[in-house]
Amino acid sequence: MAQTWRCSGLRWSAGGPVLVWDGGRRSALSSGKRVAFAVADGGGRTCVGARGNVCPVRAAVSGRSTGARCEGCARLDRAHSVAADTMADDPRPYRVYLAWFGPGLVKVGITGSARGSARLLEQGAVCFSWLGEGPLMAARRTEELLRAALGVPDRIRYADKRRVRSALPDAAGRLEEIRELHARVAELEGWPDSLERTPFRAVDHAGVFGLDGVAAAVGAVSELTGGGAVSGELVAAAGPDLHLATGRGVVVLDTRLMTGWDLTAGADGFTVPVREFREGEDAVVQDGLF
Repeated sequence: MAQTWRCSGLRWSAGGPVLVWDGGRRSALSSGKRVAFAVADGGGRTCVGARGNVCPVRAAVSGRSTGARCEGCARLDRAHSVAADTMADDPRPYRVYLAWFGPGLVKVGITGSARGSARLLEQGAVCFSWLGEGPLMAARRTEELLRAALGVPDRIRYADKRRVRSALPDAAGRLEEIRELHARVAELEGWPDSLERTPFRAVDHAGVFGLDGVAAAVGAVSELTGGGAVSGELVAAAGPDLHLATGRGVVVLDTRLMTGWDLTAGADGFTVPVREFREGEDAVVQDGLF
């Protein structure tokens, strides 16, 4: 019987994207590398647990879930979570940022100062700039200020990010929108006194992600299935997404769909379900930024 592996997800390191496997094994991903695996047949997808704990019932989870957790483990995972606002007394410093994913796709967010730009790489931010740094609740109030005053969202769907990656403007054009928004934000009144503001200094990830000149994707994997195969050449990686050149064109694989499955190394063909992008299908962009 072929050896199986369980994927823990995609991580971003100083050297680029890395697939992490249960047990600690890591697979560095570089442009041009062949990504090939098959899903073990008959086992199904099971909950990955939470916070280092194995799911006590090894619950079955949907193949389309990007979290790969049952309801109980999902609640545990969000306990004491900054994103869920359950850590209001967290003493660590936080940064507020503006992230740009493509024309018309800008969001505001916060991340722990100690994490540096890791959160932006994980989200697939093509470019970003810091806005300020301070205590958690001051960062949260700044985030809310931008949402209320300028309509800047704190979430953008991954589906929208994927559709614009092959039609990005040049480096100067990528920075124009976020530079203008940063200036608008600086003029707002109501900033928390405890948040130290940061001048505009853009960081561009297009080269890190390999997006310059990448071909438009024809679709994205909607789910993995037992017995299914994935095989392709890595041409770009952004956030959790791998852009793979296949016989049908470039297909995007969200690596969060790989967790919870027993996988075997090596495969030929591409036999998992793919949601094709329709011609002329546009990303949903937010209104009211300016």
